[in-house]
Amino acid sequence: MPLARDQNLPLVRRLEAVGFRAWPATSVQYDGSWQIRLSGGHPSKRLNCVVALDPSDSRDIGIRLEKAARKFEAHGRPILVRETPLTPKPLIDLMTAEGWERFEEVVTLTLDLTSIDLPEGTLDHLPSHDVGRYVDADLLVHGSDPGLKPALAEVVSAIKPPTGLFVIENTQDGPVAVALCVQDNDLAGIMSLAVRADWRRRGLGVEILTAALRWARMRGAKTAWLQVVADNAAAMALYSKLGFVEAYRYAYWRKGRSA
Repeated sequence: MPLARDQNLPLVRRLEAVGFRAWPATSVQYDGSWQIRLSGGHPSKRLNCVVALDPSDSRDIGIRLEKAARKFEAHGRPILVRETPLTPKPLIDLMTAEGWERFEEVVTLTLDLTSIDLPEGTLDHLPSHDVGRYVDADLLVHGSDPGLKPALAEVVSAIKPPTGLFVIENTQDGPVAVALCVQDNDLAGIMSLAVRADWRRRGLGVEILTAALRWARMRGAKTAWLQVVADNAAAMALYSKLGFVEAYRYAYWRKGRSA
């Protein structure tokens, strides 16, 4: 399904910008208003994609797309294009005509922290500043490859705005929930929130999210934002219950077999 084009583009631009700062790629190059993001050591799609930042920047699309693809090949990665409301329609039309595949639609949600009553009765957790401890917990809770530790530590260490690293641990089981909160002036991004599979449905998601939002609000954040895959019904229900509302959506494109 095509993304809605009648979005609040200034808000989209601002949230895209803070999102880039909250999850920084190792290499960022520009071709006009197209941002080419590459991170050789980490497979995150947000760190390895082409993102257009101006809907009117549609000159020489085919040539520029092929040029970007060669840069991805040099890094041993297939090219990905991130479609947002800022993506020029001719670029989408070209990818469609060439047999590219659209996948993984993601919803960007926002929450007004100035008027929200955060859930009571949850334990408050102070953020850690120990990147190594947080990265170990994040990989364990997500069930990720431990070999990604150096790359993930590099990403987290490269975040420039103030960052809270939240971990909930159980005495016997170790880390059971994680969240990363990046406070960028009046905006607070919630990144990488997860609860370990065998500890879900115990309120830990609300607990760690509430702790991160309280921390951000105490530091002056007025709006929180996060991104969630559109078909993650459980997460969407949790965020909606807390008052998050949709700001915009994005999706990824990859070359199909016929492309």
